[in-house]
Amino acid sequence: MNPTHTLTIGSRTSKLALWQTNHIVALLKAAWPGLLCRVQPFVTRGDQTLHIPLPQVGGKGLFTAELEEALLAHEIDLAVHSLKDLPVADTPGLALGAISSRADARDALVCPSGWTLETLPVGAVVGTSSTRRQAQLLAARPDLAIRSIRGNVDTRLRKVQEGEYDAAVLAAAGLLRLELAGAISQRLPLAQMLPAPGQGALAVQCRADDALTLSLLQAVHDPTTQAAVSAERAFLAGLGGGCAAPIAAYAAVSAGVIHLQGLVAAPDGTQLVRVAGQGEDAAALGRQLAQQALTAGAQEVLARVA
Repeated sequence: MNPTHTLTIGSRTSKLALWQTNHIVALLKAAWPGLLCRVQPFVTRGDQTLHIPLPQVGGKGLFTAELEEALLAHEIDLAVHSLKDLPVADTPGLALGAISSRADARDALVCPSGWTLETLPVGAVVGTSSTRRQAQLLAARPDLAIRSIRGNVDTRLRKVQEGEYDAAVLAAAGLLRLELAGAISQRLPLAQMLPAPGQGALAVQCRADDALTLSLLQAVHDPTTQAAVSAERAFLAGLGGGCAAPIAAYAAVSAGVIHLQGLVAAPDGTQLVRVAGQGEDAAALGRQLAQQALTAGAQEVLARVA
């Protein structure tokens, strides 16, 4: 590597997105001491529509399209994404150059009163814009009032603290990365709240023909995390779902074997289709469990929210 080589890295402008980008920059510089990195901020369509409930905004690549366009235009060399925001199909000409080691993949309940999902008062107002979270909340507590909440992490926390909501559900990883663990009243167990495919993992995207950047990114790539999230994303792809669909998946790798759990849920929580299995081929396992879910009734559930 040329010791004066510079990488231009695209990032959304939220505090969390910048933390994630700077984390990857730090890993790259630790691996390649001569590397120079420049961060280029972008505002995505997802950021511009934070006042609209997420299912109404719709569309794949809500938080990624502008960054992908800049990559293809050679304006930036790589982009850092929350993997759960990235559509499962690779954009032509682009590749996932690295997936870094994963943070806590669970969802977290944020509640100033310290309540848990079990102890929230009857009729409590819980904020989430995710149909996946809404479905699992209502499956556990059909009495809850689920209300849309958008905005960056700080904005959502403030809305809860000011009493607009009794509680909200956010990804534990984002709260931990921003050193906001103190705001968590409960880390929701996987049996109660299965996460979004890829949740807690960071993906670094670059041009598929950029051999130098691809080689640099190998230093921050974690193959174990890749195996787990590839199974989760294969499950999502096998169901034809985007990041707004009520689909959840979580995989863990042990001694080379991938253990995958998947869920398809009706948004009102009245119907949950759960599947689980294990294997060594991430893509095959994800597709296999997606087929099992479809056979078990997921097709009808997804048709209701299409």
